[in-house]
Amino acid sequence: MSKPGAPFAITPQLLLRAYSIGLFPMAESAEDDQLFWVDPEKRAIFPLDTFIVSRSLAKTVRSDRFEISVDRDFDAVIEACAAPAPDREKTWINSEIRRLYRELFDMGFAHTVECRLEGKLVGGLYGVALRGAFFGESMFHRERDASKVALTHLVARLRAGGFQLLDTQFMTSHLASLGAIEISRDAYHRALEEALVVNANYCVWEPDAPVSGRQALAALDD
Repeated sequence: MSKPGAPFAITPQLLLRAYSIGLFPMAESAEDDQLFWVDPEKRAIFPLDTFIVSRSLAKTVRSDRFEISVDRDFDAVIEACAAPAPDREKTWINSEIRRLYRELFDMGFAHTVECRLEGKLVGGLYGVALRGAFFGESMFHRERDASKVALTHLVARLRAGGFQLLDTQFMTSHLASLGAIEISRDAYHRALEEALVVNANYCVWEPDAPVSGRQALAALDD
């Protein structure tokens, strides 16, 4: 782990290079304008072929209660991820993180999954796609199960698009309940190397094309 104080500016290109060797950036707080690199001894990932969809979650996904979209409003998603929540009073998403990931979005590397209810954004996530790896950065929900539905649609899209790795950085009990596991740093780096030789496609389903819950669940069964 490298602490704040690097004498050079981080560019989107440098950020992509960092991801390719197993690093990701964080800030001490939203108010701190410095970033530091993280390469944890233990890394949380979702094995894409063992993602857990409970019976109740599958019912919610299948109902299409939430309208699902991708890449429609990146700024709103990262803003919501940075906002305080009952289970997250503080955030590490500072102005530099917002700048960098917005630039990655404009370059076609950062992506969102968004859940709307009656037109209102109520859940979602964002991350970075690099060849066969997707690096999940943050998620949020304002309605019950909205972030779980967004994650389910993400995993379905990654499976359909040929991705090999879904990195979720640090383990939480919530992620573990959905099938996330912890692996060693060395095992993560090996998995990352294998994923980076794969030419996966996040837009295997066109961004403007609606994806139903049934379609997403079918992709998880393939």
